[in-house]
Parts: sequence; structure tokens; C-alpha cells
Amino acid sequence: MSIAESAAAAKQASILLAAVPTETKNKALAAVAEALRRRSGEIAAANRADVDRARAENLVAPLLKRLKFDGGKIREVCDGIGSLIRLADPVGRTLSGIELDTGLELYKVSCPIGVIGVVFESRPDALVQISTLCLKSGNAVLLKGGSEAAETNRVLAETIAEATTQAGIPSGWIQLLETRQDVARMLDLDEQVDLLIPRGSNAFVRYIMDHTNIPVLGHADGICHVYVDSAADLDMAAAIAVDSKCQYVAVCNAAETLLVAEAVAERFLPKVKAMFDSKGVELRGCEKTAAITPVKPATEQDWATEYLDLVLSVKVVAGVDEAIEHINRYGSGHTDCIVTGDRATAERFMDLVDSADVFWNASTRFSDGFRYGLGAEVGISTNKIHARGPVGLEGLVIYKWKLIGSGQVVADYSEGKKTFKHRPLI
Repeated sequence: MSIAESAAAAKQASILLAAVPTETKNKALAAVAEALRRRSGEIAAANRADVDRARAENLVAPLLKRLKFDGGKIREVCDGIGSLIRLADPVGRTLSGIELDTGLELYKVSCPIGVIGVVFESRPDALVQISTLCLKSGNAVLLKGGSEAAETNRVLAETIAEATTQAGIPSGWIQLLETRQDVARMLDLDEQVDLLIPRGSNAFVRYIMDHTNIPVLGHADGICHVYVDSAADLDMAAAIAVDSKCQYVAVCNAAETLLVAEAVAERFLPKVKAMFDSKGVELRGCEKTAAITPVKPATEQDWATEYLDLVLSVKVVAGVDEAIEHINRYGSGHTDCIVTGDRATAERFMDLVDSADVFWNASTRFSDGFRYGLGAEVGISTNKIHARGPVGLEGLVIYKWKLIGSGQVVADYSEGKKTFKHRPLI
């Protein structure tokens, strides 16, 4: 099947899927979890083949770690599906209602976007998360994972398609793309594809935006910061900084830069460096940092780099205003944290940092659709339209206006025979 035919099939399925009842969608999600458990051995075997091939091709360590999809990962995604089933259906909710006039009522009602094209990295669990989120929100999906996960993705897509079709979901709603050429062709299908979600580097997202007329929900670099304020509890700050960087380094919400207020730098930096040393983290610091504790010198490029590895840049700043200025200049608008005991300072930071997720006294690793209770995520958006931050179910629906009348015509209102009431109904 060509990419054009796959997109056409997804478009047709999306029309029917938009009206599928919640009960049927939840039944299909449960069937997916059961099928994944039943075929776990086959899935794990396919993944081992992908991992072995990736090692032979010297895939970098962070991507190799993301690629692994064993029994534990399968259990995790099945648990995620269970959480998704328990979430309310985002489709068909009445968002507002207005009585324009007697017998003329206008309602704003949530509905699916339609067909969503998602290009994602070498994480097979992302395929399960994205497809099940799309199903629950009534959207068809075109999926292109990394070529390094080709075998795993193929088995997963086949498993999900079979399970959902048997559970009553329109066939064709999930389509797997396998080549870069498929992605290039998809960019031209603006009549079939309603939204693109590219997950990757800034350069990749920019390429997608520049080569398509399809709306793009951009998930680019995760250059995340932890700022330790002069009023911070330094034990808390150290724990948050280490978790933000080390809990899982190969993800977009891991911290890449640590900013430290000058007033506490001499007390804090040696303490936190010892903790990072024990985790194998290489620190690259500014001149003020180097004068306090031994680090490699940081360059201008370090402030704008997403390492996705055990590397962290460190800068001593005068205070919160310099921290905000640094983050807004070098950050990617993803997730940034302040550690402080001063509410006014925290609120200033959260108001002025121009990022999708701003945290006070909490690890940047909380920036995640599952942790937010959104039912996992299709990605984290740094856009400022439609959806921002972790994009879960709510970010995968739009709305339509439903007008219910009783024979009204505009001429009566334009000629002054009738007048509008515009009375809220809900």
C-alpha cells in the first residue's frame, strides 16, 4: 500500500472513529493490553533483533537505551493503557452553550482532530502510547518510528491493529510508515492529514515545518534548567538537581543546565558536584563555577546544547533575574525549575520564564503526560497555539460549533424583526 493509500484509509477510518462510543474505545484499549501481554515473547524477540542490529551499527548509548523494549517495558505500557481507560473520554464534551434567541441554541462541543501523523524517535513504547492516545481521542494515526526499531514497531502496529479491529474499531485507523521517503510524501498530503507531530531535534522539526502545509505541533529540543536561588534549601536543591539530570538522562525533560545564585554558590557547588561525581556526570562550568570547584570550562555552545547524556553545564548567576534572562535566551521553552523558599521569587520566575512547563521545588522530570495524569503523551509541545507542554488526550481534540434552531433566518435579525439574547446556557 502506498503512503497516499494509507493516508486515504486513515482518513476514511477517522470519519467513523469520531462517532465510536466510549465503551467501544475502552474495550478496544483493553484488547490491546491483552494482546501485548499475549504476544510479549514475540515482541521482545523482535526488539532483541533491533537492539543487536543497533549495537552492530554503533548506535549511540542514549538512543540504544531508549530502544530497549523488554518484558518490563511491556508491563509498563499495559499499565499505562489501564490508566488511559480510566480517564474520561475527551470527545463529545459540551464546552459552552449560548441561547442566541428563543429556540436558537449554540453549543461548542469537543471533537477529534482527524488524522494525525507522528514521527518519533527510537522508543517502541512511544508507538503504543501515541496510538492508544489517538484511539481514545477518536483520531486515526500515521506512525513513523526510528528505523532502528523497525522490527519492534512492525509487530506492535500489527498487534494493535488486529486487536482494535476485532473490538469494533474501524479498520485502517492505524498505519505504520517505514521509510524516510514515506515521511517526505506524507508532508504533501494536506488533504488527508490534519496535524503533524514531529518528535526530534530543532533542526528536524524546523525541516518539517518548512516543507508542509499541514499544521505542525512542534516538540523540539529539551534544554531544561534548574535554578538554585539564594533562598533555596540546599539539601532539597541538590536532590532536585540530581534527579532532574540523572533519573533518566536520555529524555527531553532531563536538566541540561544548572544555574546557581552567587550568594549560595560556594556552599552549594562542592556539595552537588560530589553527588554528580558519584553518578558519573561531567560538569562544564563558567569561570565563577571553576573558581569554586573543579569543572571543565563551558563554552557558549554548552548553554544551548541538549546533551541527553551524563553531561551538565553549570553557571553562577547574580540572582533570579539573570537566571530568567539566561533561560529565555538559551532554553528551548520546554521545562524549567526554580528551587527557593521565597514565594515571591518563585512566582516571578514562573511568570517570566517563557516555557511550557515551569516548576517550583520539583524535578524537571515531572514534565510528562503520565505524571500529569493526562494518560501518557504524544509529545511535549513548545508551541503557543492549540496545545502546550505534555500533549495528552485534551491536546488531541478540537471543537466544533453546533447550532440548533427552529426555522430562524438571518434576515429577521438584520431587518430588526428579532434581536439576539446571547444568554449563557451552561
